[in-house]
Amino acid sequence: MFSSHSSNETNIKLPFSFIFMSMVALMGSQILLLVHGDFIINGQFRIPGIWSAAHLFVLGWALMIAMGSMYQLVPVAFLTPIWSEKFGFIQFGITAIGIFSFAHFLFYDPQKALIPGLITLAGILMFLFQMFMTLRQQTKPNILTLYVGFALLCLLLTIILGITLLYSMKTGIASSYYQPIFKSHLLLGTSGWFTMLIFGFSYKMAPMFSLSHGYSMKPANIVYPFYTGGLAATIVSFFVELPGLLTLGLLLQFIGFAVFIYHISLILKNRVKKKLDRSFMFALLAIVSGGVIHLAAFITALFGIFSKAVGLLLFLYLFLWIAFSIIGYLYKIVPFLWWTAKYSKEIGKKDVPALKDMMNDKAATPVFFGLMLGILGVAASICIGSKILFLTSQILFTAACLIFCYSIAKVITK
Repeated sequence: MFSSHSSNETNIKLPFSFIFMSMVALMGSQILLLVHGDFIINGQFRIPGIWSAAHLFVLGWALMIAMGSMYQLVPVAFLTPIWSEKFGFIQFGITAIGIFSFAHFLFYDPQKALIPGLITLAGILMFLFQMFMTLRQQTKPNILTLYVGFALLCLLLTIILGITLLYSMKTGIASSYYQPIFKSHLLLGTSGWFTMLIFGFSYKMAPMFSLSHGYSMKPANIVYPFYTGGLAATIVSFFVELPGLLTLGLLLQFIGFAVFIYHISLILKNRVKKKLDRSFMFALLAIVSGGVIHLAAFITALFGIFSKAVGLLLFLYLFLWIAFSIIGYLYKIVPFLWWTAKYSKEIGKKDVPALKDMMNDKAATPVFFGLMLGILGVAASICIGSKILFLTSQILFTAACLIFCYSIAKVITK
C-alpha cells in the first residue's frame, strides 16, 4: 500500500510540514503561559491552561520538530531512505490533529481529552512504525542507532503512560499509582526521549557543524549505560519511594551527561573550523546548561530537597537544555535543508547563493540573548514571586520566539 522511497533524500515538504506546524504550537504555548502568569507565580502548575501550554510546547513544538528533523536526518545519518513518504504525510496530518485537539480539550474539558489523546497516540505510533521500518533497512547498525532506538522506545513509553494517566483520571483505576506514573511520564518524556535523541544526533551534527575529523566514539559507549541506568534507577525509586535510590539514579544520569559534555569537547578539539557559528555555540551552551541542571538535581536529592526544587529544575531543563538545543540546531538545519533541496543540483549550471547566505548568523545573536534573558527572568520571577518580572520576562521570551519563527520561515523565500 505504501511504497518505499528509493533515495536517501526526503521530500523537503515532509520535514518542513512538521517544522512550520510546530511554530504555531510554540507561539500558542507561550501566549498561554503569558496569560496564566498569576498561577505560575503562585506555583499552581496543575491547571488546565498550564497543561494545555505544556503539551503544546512539548508535543506541538518540540515533538513535531523532532519528528520533522528525523524525517530528514535519519536517512543522512543512517544511509537509509525513509520507508514511505506517503505514510509520513498521513502521519503528519493525524499527529497534528491529535495534538492540537488534545491541547484544546486539556484547556476546556480535561475529562474529554482521552479521545484526542488516543488520536495523538495513533500519530506517534505511526511515526514509531515509520522509524522502525526505516531503521531496520540499515545494513550496519552503530552506536547512533542505539541512542535513537532507545529514544524512540522512551517516546512510546511516555505516550502510553500519558494515556494511562488520562484513563486513571476518567475511571479511577490505578489512582494509587498516579504520582509514580506521572513522574515516570515526565522523566521518560524529557530525559528519556528528548535527551537521548539530542545525544544521538549531536554526535552527527557537532562534527558536521565544526568540521571535526579523527575523533574517537569510545566515550559514547560510557555515556549510554550510565545515563540509561540512571533513568531506570530513578523510575524504580518513584514506585518504591527510596530516597537513596533516587539520589543514585540522578547521580548516574549526571555522570552520563558529564561524560557526554567531555566527549563533545574532544570532538571540537579535532575541528578544522576554528570560528564556530553563533547558532552552534548557542546549542553548545545548551549542552553545558543541561549538565549544570543534572548536577543541581543530584545535589538537591543528596540534601533531601529535590521535591521542592523539581518544578523549577524541570522548567529550566525543558528550556535551557531541550528547547535551546533544538533552536540552536534548527538555525543550522533548516537553511541546510532548504539550500540542498533548492540549489544543490544547480551548482555549476548557474549562480546560486552560498549556504551561509541562507541565514544571517549575526542577526540571530539578539534572539539568543532575548531567549536566555527571558527564560532566566521567568525562572527568577517564580523564585521570588514577582508578577512584574514574570510578565516582562515572558513578553521578552515570547517576542524572541516570534523573531525566531520569522527567521526560520524567511529561509524558504531565499
